Amino acid sequence: MTDRVLSVAQMRAADEYTINTLGVRSEELMRRAGCALAEEVFKIRSETGGEVLIVCGTGNNGGDGFVCARELLNRGVPVKVYAVEGNYSADCEREKERYKGAYSRDICGAIIVDCLFGTGLAREVVGEYATVINQINSAKAVVVSADIPSGLNGDSGLISGVAVKAALTVAIGEFKFGHFLNDGIDFCGKLIKRDIGIVCPEKNYAQVNYPAYMAQLFPERRRNSHKGTYGTAQLYCGSKAYCGAAVLSAQGALQSGCGFLKLATDEKLKYAMVVKFPQIIYNERPDLSAEAIVVGCGSGVSEELYNLIKNILDEYSGKLVLDADALNSLSKYGVAALKRKKCKVIITPHIGEFSRLTGLPVEEILKNPVMHAKEFAEEYGVTVLLKSATSVITDGRRVALNARGTTALAKGGSGDILAGFLCGTLARGLDPFEGAVAASISLGVAAEIASEEKGDYCATAQDIIKNLHFAVTRLTR
Repeated sequence: MTDRVLSVAQMRAADEYTINTLGVRSEELMRRAGCALAEEVFKIRSETGGEVLIVCGTGNNGGDGFVCARELLNRGVPVKVYAVEGNYSADCEREKERYKGAYSRDICGAIIVDCLFGTGLAREVVGEYATVINQINSAKAVVVSADIPSGLNGDSGLISGVAVKAALTVAIGEFKFGHFLNDGIDFCGKLIKRDIGIVCPEKNYAQVNYPAYMAQLFPERRRNSHKGTYGTAQLYCGSKAYCGAAVLSAQGALQSGCGFLKLATDEKLKYAMVVKFPQIIYNERPDLSAEAIVVGCGSGVSEELYNLIKNILDEYSGKLVLDADALNSLSKYGVAALKRKKCKVIITPHIGEFSRLTGLPVEEILKNPVMHAKEFAEEYGVTVLLKSATSVITDGRRVALNARGTTALAKGGSGDILAGFLCGTLARGLDPFEGAVAASISLGVAAEIASEEKGDYCATAQDIIKNLHFAVTRLTR
């Protein structure tokens, strides 16, 4: 079972549907949200002890905070509220009047609960709010944020001037894109979701977290099978300048479960590799009968590579992964080539490569990576795996986020491993979207295991490769 991820607009529509169509009063939803938040704070307080300070803004997030404060008081927890002055929303004003506890003008406590802003924040944080957020971050306290850390944009996860850095974020109703994208992944801390009965009227939302789904993508292999059962993966990777890319992508593919692996690469590199990887079939040109092909890892940007890609697009009917220099060659010589194709195409750009492909500034992509990836997928009829701290995977219709991984992946070679593993995963039968999800998450978990052993600083691409099999086992069993 996966979890939904909503945009701010989608969450607002779900709220309105629950209130206006299903008849659940906003007062009741606020009570549920505040009580859910209080339950999580109470769990922490039972371990830490001490006083709880709840910092309330003037909107409905502040109203949740006043409900939380009242509920904690009823449980015998020492609570104070820091209330920002201003024009309160009707729901927040009502809950403020119901709160009969103490107030404070100091930002201190064993636990500080951030209820300043919700996901609807659409302006730069300045003035008293900025001062309060800085004081929260400076306090020696466990910080819990209601719904999303105040100062984070609910859609992009970008910081609006300054943001609360939480130890725990309690997402109300559903996860939002801002929890995972950009700065969100660093500022939310531990992220949990509390269901308060908000009903989502749509069917097709972005997804995150895939425990049961991953087992489906790596089904049990039948004993009555052979090499041909699991397909052929073909790599066109490496060059004199980037020899290692072919090695890393081949190592990734060899652990994917495909039946055959073929590699077309620089002649001298081929003879060096055959001793270490005798199971690989070496060829001069890509075999267009292979179930999946990857082009571009360490190949170098050139018109020759561009023409090869165009030829494959024209003649190949399988699944084609375009990575690294294949994407850079398309950016230089013409991305329109993607519109004329027989095969199913998967592109795996990082943000910089995607900027070159689209012509959009990096800053613009970061504001809404999901929308831009989805639009590109729709326009060119491809599946996009947009790599970042949280990767966006979309075929133009479905959207998945992968937040697994560590900064051990922020090193040369990670993309080569991913491309190879993805190619082999596609070769054994998965469709492009499923294959991208399976490969991206597997690599992320392998990095987590490598970091557990050697730390983010010291873990290398080779350490990640060595842990791919542990990752698949952990994800599927």
